[in-house]
Amino acid sequence: MIPAGYMLKTVCARPDWIGTSDVKDIYSVSGCISEYFTDYIEHWRHNGYWLFNSPDDMYEIANKAGIDRSGLTLFYYEVYEHEFEETEKLWSEFATEPAFVTAVEPPNRPQLVGFDVTSFSAGTVPECSPLSCNSLADEIKTNEHCLLATLEDARSALEAGRFDNSEPGPFRIFAVYTVED
Repeated sequence: MIPAGYMLKTVCARPDWIGTSDVKDIYSVSGCISEYFTDYIEHWRHNGYWLFNSPDDMYEIANKAGIDRSGLTLFYYEVYEHEFEETEKLWSEFATEPAFVTAVEPPNRPQLVGFDVTSFSAGTVPECSPLSCNSLADEIKTNEHCLLATLEDARSALEAGRFDNSEPGPFRIFAVYTVED
């Protein structure tokens, strides 16, 4: 797993369209349900994974924009070094966007909470997390945060076609951590 960066998010409770009561809230990488702290791309402080190298980069944006951070959760992500193309059933390497500096400062005490599978059809920013966005958590066993338990669970589900026709791929796997703010 490769250090990918940080994101501040508003964690949302399970939406009604996810039927399984095993899911309590959404810790997905995408900002579709649990939204990012702001429309951060316009600030051009993100790294080549379209996340942040350190929490301080986000705090500076939030302070300048007058964003109250009290209801936000700080996440740290690591990304699996290959992405999966579901139409060809192939794993391949991918690279960061070279126009942005990627120098992630790993946290001191991250708490692993699970693994997410996220679509990257444009190859830049994380798009959708089908476990939550497409209710695949109704068909694929997840934890209370709508995440898979292990990297192997994510790899196996992708290879078995469990994410096929959910969102346009390729798909990348992220380890999701919470970090004390």
